[in-house]
This record gives sequence, structure tokens and C-alpha cells, in this order.
Amino acid sequence: MKKLFIFLLFTILLFEKYANTQTCEIDKVIELKTKKMIDSAVSSYRPKLVCQSAFARGAFVACPSGFLPTSCACGMACGSWDIRQDSICHCQCANIDWTSARCCKIS
Repeated sequence: MKKLFIFLLFTILLFEKYANTQTCEIDKVIELKTKKMIDSAVSSYRPKLVCQSAFARGAFVACPSGFLPTSCACGMACGSWDIRQDSICHCQCANIDWTSARCCKIS
């Protein structure tokens, strides 16, 4: 009777161990598949920043239509600039030979 009890106890413990392992593996697979589905759905709705540079002779440079200047650079070692009309970089120093802008938009 003692041997039967020990055998049944051992069988139940083994069954519990393997049943929990399989459940855990299934949970991991489901979790990975769910994460992949969410990542692919989110990445398709994630906005992208598209940027390009604009360059012109003189103190002004305009960004292309739909783009906004995010920064400007000026020739003649001029570090003073501003953005005018939401799309034009203007260097504020006298006798500027060139102006460039980094223009970006969200797509």
C-alpha cells in the first residue's frame, strides 16, 4: 500500500511538472506572436521625419513646399539667423555669401 501511494504521488508530481512546462511554452509562443502583431501594427502608424537641405546664395533660403526649416547655417562665420514666414531661413549679418537650411516634414 505504501508503494502504491508513493508511486501515485510520484506520478502526480511528474504530471504537474510536465503540464506546467507545456503551458509555459504555449504562453511564451502566444506572447511572442502577440508582440509581433502589435509591433507590426504600431510601426505602420508611426510617423516618419523626412529631411533635406536647401542652399542659396545671399542671406535668404526657402524650404521646399511642405517642409519647415529646423535649423539654418550662414556663411561669413555669421551665427545669427532667424526663420521668417515659417519657411525661410534668414542670416542677420551683413554681406552674407550663402545660407543653408535643414528642412523637414512629417510624413
